[in-house]
Amino acid sequence: MIRKLLLVVSVLTLVSSCKNDNKKELGYTNALALENEQEHPGKKLMEVNCYVCHSPTASHDDRIAPPMIAIKRHYLTDGISKAEFIEDIQHYVANPNEVNSRMVGAVKRFGVMPKAQYPEKTVKQIAEYIYDYDIEKPEWFEDHFNEQGGKGHGMKNGRGMQKGYGNKNRNKEQASGADSTMSYEELGLKYAMSTKAELGKNLMGTIQKKGTLAAVEFCNIKAYPLTDSMAVMHNANIKRVSDKPRNTNNQANSSELTYITKFKKDVAANLEPKAIIEETGDTVHFYYPIVTNTMCLQCHGKAVESEVYKSIKSLYPKDEAIGYIENEVRGIWSISFDK
Repeated sequence: MIRKLLLVVSVLTLVSSCKNDNKKELGYTNALALENEQEHPGKKLMEVNCYVCHSPTASHDDRIAPPMIAIKRHYLTDGISKAEFIEDIQHYVANPNEVNSRMVGAVKRFGVMPKAQYPEKTVKQIAEYIYDYDIEKPEWFEDHFNEQGGKGHGMKNGRGMQKGYGNKNRNKEQASGADSTMSYEELGLKYAMSTKAELGKNLMGTIQKKGTLAAVEFCNIKAYPLTDSMAVMHNANIKRVSDKPRNTNNQANSSELTYITKFKKDVAANLEPKAIIEETGDTVHFYYPIVTNTMCLQCHGKAVESEVYKSIKSLYPKDEAIGYIENEVRGIWSISFDK
């Protein structure tokens, strides 16, 4: 009897031990997956290059493009391999047009995505991250997606490691005190990209509703106040400067001209730009390039409409910001903030 009792106790102890080990192992696996997600280069590249238009925080009615989760759902079709997924994303980014788009509704609402030349490696890493991980989504997205009947052919639950890591609660936890854990480069990028997103949202909204001519007036009246409001929000000094400014107040100084030259060489060599950080006393100085895409060329290209050009010259008699092609450095973000 005693032997039987000891045997039962041993078995129960072994089972309990296995369960605890499994829990520990699962916790380790989850933590490792989260660490890998945060360190994957595609995450940062997506936030820098895509969130300007495809922000996960914009409301449904206040958007200029679909969120990235919508793109994932439309491209992640049943049975598609990772290589095929990456190739499909690369193909569309290289030549965005209505015929090749899998998001007919988005094209009707927002228009075709502006063409921008990104290094092939950049697009590949972004696509890899989208395929492998659950990405952040707006709070309204699931209800909207289900109302549309799950249109888009993608897998409703997505394909990603550790489902749920992109949920609302985690985002709130990360947002609280996130600035204190960010590097100076990450902080500078946050300030630059959020300002770019605010300007881009308003500018593209004006173009979509009123046309390019109205966008010229928008930039003349609204660009500075919007930038200043973002500077106040971030408690930073935020400027956009250029070697060929439209507004003479945006003329780059000697140091900034040096950085513009460096960024031009990097972009021309098809390299992913890396922010420049300088520290002086208690202040951090951050510099990052502003690169042209097809949307920019409507007012800054070589073939600007005559009426648009007349408006530009009347508002900016000393304008130099003209004659660009895609994927050229038009200027830089020059941002300073306290340590």
